[in-house]
Amino acid sequence: MIDRGARLTTVIGMDTIDFSGKVVLVTGGTKGIGRTICERFLGLGAQVMTCGRTAPDEAPNAAGRSAEFVACDVRDLDQIDAFVAAAESRWGRIDVLVNNAGGSPAADAATASPRFSEAILRLNLIAPMNLSQRVNRTMQTQEDGGTIVNIASVSGVRPSPGTAAYGAAKAGLLSLTQSLAVEWAPKVRVNAVVCGLIQTEQADLHYGDAAGLAAVAATVPLGRMGTPADVADATVLLSSPLASYVSGASLLLHGGGERPAFLGAANAPTPGEQPR
Repeated sequence: MIDRGARLTTVIGMDTIDFSGKVVLVTGGTKGIGRTICERFLGLGAQVMTCGRTAPDEAPNAAGRSAEFVACDVRDLDQIDAFVAAAESRWGRIDVLVNNAGGSPAADAATASPRFSEAILRLNLIAPMNLSQRVNRTMQTQEDGGTIVNIASVSGVRPSPGTAAYGAAKAGLLSLTQSLAVEWAPKVRVNAVVCGLIQTEQADLHYGDAAGLAAVAATVPLGRMGTPADVADATVLLSSPLASYVSGASLLLHGGGERPAFLGAANAPTPGEQPR
């Protein structure tokens, strides 16, 4: 298996993508995409702290080093403050914040309770806003500022039937990304990774068995679903000096997007074909 972190440092060069001495906070970093993001930054030399509601059996680790864990429900302001304060106390600085925690179960918009919808908005939009605000206070005092990366979703840029509140929250997160990039410049850069179909350890809950996964992958122009490693690579790029003039951007990470549904329904002749 290719070590993608090693590939990055080899191809790009350790002088431009070395996070040694940098402090990275990743929310929801105990599994899936968040865990891979933690491990990518660890492999590139960063000090990493992550959080979740419960401690993992094993902390994210790479290159013989492990991320530090703080129990934190990111929907709670006091717990957010304790999480950030722990990093400040441990290292005295914060260079990168990755707002990764989020998600939503399926729900019918016509019958979903107001309490359910509000909870989804708190997790996917309000929590990243509060975390970013708290971390910005620290980054603004640092000579070289810092960077914030929001993990967003294509659900925020196209219809999201079955997860309407989630799609609305992710759309808000993209708007927030642009606004904060303007307000907090020039010290802090703020960007987003807009994830398409990503195959995690829970992909079967959304797409079904192996045949279902293969069928879904076939709808992606690049012929496969994304992986947590793809998201981690994009996050590292936006956090690195290679993106020093990138702020307020939404990086589409969707393998080319989705084929418009009307193309499958249309019966217009293709080039070179005679009309019926």
